Amino acid sequence: MSDHTPLPTARVRTALALILPLLGTVALTACTAGEDGAGPAPSTTPPTTAPASTPQVNEPSATASVRVTIPTSAFVDLPPELRKSPRRATPVADALPTLCDNEFGTGGRQVTASAAMTLTYKKPEEPDSNVPQGMIHQTIFTFDGDGAAAYLRRLRGAVQVCPSYKDQGGDPVKVESRALPGVGDEALLLTRTWAEESLNGERTGRDASSQIAVARVDDAVTVFHDQGWEGSSGNPAILDRVVRDGVQTIDAWQR
Repeated sequence: MSDHTPLPTARVRTALALILPLLGTVALTACTAGEDGAGPAPSTTPPTTAPASTPQVNEPSATASVRVTIPTSAFVDLPPELRKSPRRATPVADALPTLCDNEFGTGGRQVTASAAMTLTYKKPEEPDSNVPQGMIHQTIFTFDGDGAAAYLRRLRGAVQVCPSYKDQGGDPVKVESRALPGVGDEALLLTRTWAEESLNGERTGRDASSQIAVARVDDAVTVFHDQGWEGSSGNPAILDRVVRDGVQTIDAWQR
């Protein structure tokens, strides 16, 4: 015969009601301690976002210390007498030129944001009903650290090994580069020259040309890609004005 007297049912239920919450508390504490010991979960930088009125902005690099938004106000606009149509947001990949390789898209992991817009221009004296004279695609990159200066160094090296290339039709295009003084912190001007063709695809016996300007303004780099309408020459005077106005616009945005 056992010396222990069974507990009444009511007392058993009361004891269990006191013990079970304590067990739950111990289990919860153990799980929490395990998570803290493992360290915090790695965080990822959220994509850079911009207001609806701004052009598309790429995701910032994982090494970026701050989030950057490139607003529409950072981009240059044409004066009314040169403006064929309102400026429009453009994908960066479509705005950047290509020579022998992807020379202008090598921003690397130090890029914190990028965006592009397109200007369509005309000759001042021509009516709005005429076809445009050309388009200028402007791309803006912002960088972390010394990324902006490094971008210009890589670009200069890439251009030096690309004195000429073949266009989509297999025709040769000559490339010349020179420094562009008095523009931003440093600037580079590229001139492309090729044999001009008529709208029928026949050689005219003349050369056509267009220009690309790249300027650094502090930790930002802007690329201006001038394209004449339907394969014709661009307008160097208009590009020069746009580049200088564009650098001042970026400088004002950064202040």
